[in-house]
Amino acid sequence: MRVCVIGAGLGGLSVACLLARKGYEVSVFEKNDSAGGKMNEVQSHGFRFDTGPSLLTMPFILEKLFEQCGDKLSSHIELKPLDPICRYFYPDGTIFNNFESRQATVEEINRIAPNDTMAYTDFLDYAETLYKKTADAFIFNPLFEFRDLKELDLLSFFGIDAFTTVSDRVDSRFESEYLRKFFKRFTTYNGSSPFLAPATLNVIPHVEINQGGYYVKGGLYKVAEAIKNLAVKLGVKFHFKATVKSVLVEEGKVSGIELSNNKQIPFDLIVSNSDATETITNLIPNDSISPRRKEKAKQIEPSCSGFVLLLGVNKQFDQLTHHNIFFSENYEHEFHQIFKEKVMPDDPTVYIANTSYSDPDHAPEGASNLFILINAPYLSDSYSWDKYTEWYENKVIDILEKKGLEELSDSILYRKSITPVDFYKQYLSNKGSIYGTSSNNKFSAFLRPRNKSKEIDGLYFVGGSTHPGGGIPLVVQSAFNAMELIDRNETTEESITV
Repeated sequence: MRVCVIGAGLGGLSVACLLARKGYEVSVFEKNDSAGGKMNEVQSHGFRFDTGPSLLTMPFILEKLFEQCGDKLSSHIELKPLDPICRYFYPDGTIFNNFESRQATVEEINRIAPNDTMAYTDFLDYAETLYKKTADAFIFNPLFEFRDLKELDLLSFFGIDAFTTVSDRVDSRFESEYLRKFFKRFTTYNGSSPFLAPATLNVIPHVEINQGGYYVKGGLYKVAEAIKNLAVKLGVKFHFKATVKSVLVEEGKVSGIELSNNKQIPFDLIVSNSDATETITNLIPNDSISPRRKEKAKQIEPSCSGFVLLLGVNKQFDQLTHHNIFFSENYEHEFHQIFKEKVMPDDPTVYIANTSYSDPDHAPEGASNLFILINAPYLSDSYSWDKYTEWYENKVIDILEKKGLEELSDSILYRKSITPVDFYKQYLSNKGSIYGTSSNNKFSAFLRPRNKSKEIDGLYFVGGSTHPGGGIPLVVQSAFNAMELIDRNETTEESITV
C-alpha cells in the first residue's frame, strides 16, 4: 500500500519509519526545505542554535522507535544528563539549582525554603502517582475505540486530580513562593497556564525530575536528523519544498493528495503531520467532511506560542548554566496577559538555553549562544508583531541586563527573532501555537484530536496537535498510536468508534 505522510516533523518522520519497516511504500511531502518541523536549527556567524525543543525526556520512547525499526538510538545520538538540570533566578536575587540528585536539590531547598523540604519530596511522590495512573491509561493508549476504554481503571481515572488547577494544588502543598513558582512553570511545557490547567499536569515534574532530563550532544536537532536518516535507510522517499494543497477523498475514503502546483498523486493511506486544525479546516474538501466537524476543529483552543530571540554574544556569563529561568515578579498576571488579554507580558519569565555551556563548538571561543524563549499569546488581533517585534527584542535584552547579564547589548554579534507569525507561516500551526492544543480546562488534555479520522477512512493524524500531546516523547508516541490504529483498520474490518 502506498502511504503519503504530510509533513516531516517528528511525528511524520516517526510514523514514516514505522510504516516503512512494515513494508508500506512511504512518501513524505514537506513544505519546507528540511526535516524536523519546529525542531530545527540555525547556524550563522560561528554560532549554532536549536530553534525548537531544548530538553529530551522519556528517551525510552525514542529507543523503542529505533528498536522496532531494527536499529539502536545509541548508534545515532549521545544523551547527556545535565547537572544542574536547570538554574532558577528569582526577582529578589535568590538563585535555586534543581540538581539531578534529589538529595542535592533538597539541600538547596533547605537553604532557600527550609519549611518546604519535606513537601518537595512528597510532591514528587504525588507526581509519580499521577504518572502511574495516566501513563498506560492515557499516554500509551490511542483512546479511539471501546476496546481502548474497557481496560481503564475508573477509580484510578478519578484519582488523577483533574478537578482543581495546577496552581491551586501547588499552593496547597508549598509555603514558599520559590517552590510555588518552580512547580507551576512545568505547565508551560505543553503551552498551558498553571492557573487554568488541571492539576493532572503536575505529572510533568515527575517526567523531568524523577525520570531525568537530557541534552543531546551536538544539539537537539540531532534527534530529527537521526530519525530522518533512519527513514531513508528504510526506503522512505522525501519530497521537500512540496506543499500539499488538498487531501483527495472519494466516497468517504482518501484517494490521494493535490500539491500546490495542482499535481495530483494517488495514495491508499494518508497520515497528516500538519496541525490537526489546519488539516481538517483547510486540506479536506468541504464536501468530504461535515460542517460540524470543521467548526469543532476551528474552536479548538491553541496552546500558547513563543517569542524566540537568538543572540550570539562575544562573552560568557558566569551565572548561566545550560538551562536557566528568570522568573517574573507576578506569575499570575503574566499568564493573565498571555491567555486572557492575548498580549505579550510586561514582565515576562525568561528562559535561556546556553548550549555552548555544554557544547563549546556552538559558539566561538569565549562567546555564548543564547536561545531566549518567552511564552507568547497565540495570534489574534490583540497584538501586532509587525509593530512590536523589534521593540520587544530590545525590551528583553534590557530586562536581562537588569537581571545581571551585564553589557549584553554591547556584546551582540548575531541577533535573530522568531515570532508567532513565523511559527504560523513556517509550520502552519494553529494560530502560531507551538505546543498544539492547550490544556486550559479540566478535560481538554484528554480530548485532543485522535490519531485517526472518524469521518474519512484512511486518514490518520500525528504530531503535537493530536493525542497524546506536544513535546518530543509524546509526538513520537502519537506515531505509535497512529500505527496501532492503522494495523487495526487496514487489516480488519472497521470497528465501531466512540
